[in-house]
Amino acid sequence: AVGVIALIAATLAYPPTDGIALRLTGQEGTPATQIEILLGIGFWVLMTALASALPVQMPRGARVAVSIAPIMAAIVLGGPAAGGWVAALGTTEVREVQGRIPWYGTLANHAGLVIPAVVAGIVYVTATGLVLDSAPLGIGFLAAMVAAAVFYLFNVGLASSLVALRTGQAIRSVAVGGSRGTALNLFALAPLAWLMAQMYLLAWWATLLFALPLYTTRVMNQQFVEMREMFTQTIGALAEAVDKRDPFTSKHSLRVKEIAVDIGRQMRVNEKELEALEWGGLLHDVGKIGVPDAVLLKQDRLDKDERAIMNSHPVKGAEIIHPVRRLSAELPIIRHHHEWYNGSGYPDRLIGEEIPKLARILHVADAFEAMTAQRPYRMVPLTPAQALAELRKFAGIQFDPAVVDAFVRTKWVEGVEDPSRGAVPIQMKPRTVPFIGGSLAQAEARVDAISARVVDRSN
Repeated sequence: AVGVIALIAATLAYPPTDGIALRLTGQEGTPATQIEILLGIGFWVLMTALASALPVQMPRGARVAVSIAPIMAAIVLGGPAAGGWVAALGTTEVREVQGRIPWYGTLANHAGLVIPAVVAGIVYVTATGLVLDSAPLGIGFLAAMVAAAVFYLFNVGLASSLVALRTGQAIRSVAVGGSRGTALNLFALAPLAWLMAQMYLLAWWATLLFALPLYTTRVMNQQFVEMREMFTQTIGALAEAVDKRDPFTSKHSLRVKEIAVDIGRQMRVNEKELEALEWGGLLHDVGKIGVPDAVLLKQDRLDKDERAIMNSHPVKGAEIIHPVRRLSAELPIIRHHHEWYNGSGYPDRLIGEEIPKLARILHVADAFEAMTAQRPYRMVPLTPAQALAELRKFAGIQFDPAVVDAFVRTKWVEGVEDPSRGAVPIQMKPRTVPFIGGSLAQAEARVDAISARVVDRSN
């Protein structure tokens, strides 16, 4: 409704000007006919349709096209109404025509472009008071850059809001995920749009030459997405290779990643942290490459020396990943995902908030997946209700209570009764350990006893 109202209001208040006219008869400087103006709008609708034909699917669900260039050129030439109509008609996709998107989704998608186009057009006209065919070049160029920035910000904001409402993700996460690596490429189209408008005034047919740089920008955006996907797939293949050493842990890292990402979304972590959870979840057990089969695959209880070898896998994993600078954000997750909230975990016995937040998230995801999966020493896995009860029981001891609270809101325990609903979680004071009296050996024995009950030895 807002998009329709904006388009009608712009048409009445700022009717398309002669700059966008596609002149077939008459001389330059004479008033353009309505037919020539409509033909000009039709030309830019066609250019926009070509630019919108191959959108790039971004990691968080948004679709990015290079149609900002012809839309901005139409705004510069004809004002807000011209830009609005070009955005409304030229961004029609094949999937919309084929009915693969509900009618309300189609209207929402187009409103996400029409509203930014109208606002950007008003900004441009307000800044220049004129359109390109009579505005000084310097003023027109600067005004076009400002208007393009407004268009981009409004478009990203509206599109991210729509995707977030549809998928349940945070708006910030979708916005950042949809613009990382492509924002500079898209904004670089603003000067190109201004040049397209200039060329159109000289010879409209020459504007078609700009199809090449538009396509090149689209290819660059696609390559960015493909490189990220390839990186993720490579990490996933490495994680699967580690998991397959033990037939009982196949797909373990993939499931842990999915659970951790869902918890992260509930805790409203930013896009960079969400990506770190994704890749850190896949790689959290990569250190098990250095654990001998005799220890990793042993079905009986591990002795003290074997336990020490098994417990070294977070450190080994961090050492393996350390040379990869692109994974620096994942290192704390890999090293500290077995730290306990009360300070009795490993390898560094961190406590409470000293444990990196993302590692605390992964710890809960790792434990839940382990408890609800089949293992040699526990052929009947725990039910989600039983696993949730264990997480609640050891919240404040092994797990961060805030992370457990966030996990309860995920789909993994949807419909499962929360045994601690309304209970006050345990809050640990800094550097306190809940062992009173006794030797360190006795304390460690108690930790091992609890660990055997809650988390399986291979995690």
